[in-house]
Amino acid sequence: MNVNSAGKSPRIRPLRRPQTGDLVHLTATASVQFGGDRTTWFRIIGVDPRPTYPGWIWLVGYALDDQGTAVLRREVFVQTAGLIFGTPGKPQRRG
Repeated sequence: MNVNSAGKSPRIRPLRRPQTGDLVHLTATASVQFGGDRTTWFRIIGVDPRPTYPGWIWLVGYALDDQGTAVLRREVFVQTAGLIFGTPGKPQRRG
């Protein structure tokens, strides 16, 4: 295990924090509920600022269909390090 200069284990941190307006692809890397054929594209309309478990966050937004149309409003609890930012069909990077 790597240890930083302060003697503490490093934390896994996303490349960037999700924000309102982002489009993310939710897969099993974000949460087991999105594994297999349950992956979905999600347009974020809100990010809950309250603290949760380290590396996890509540997102509010819309699940999108194949054409990018919002079809279902949801609140999801996901790992920020498992988010894939991008556009439907063209993921850009893991967050």
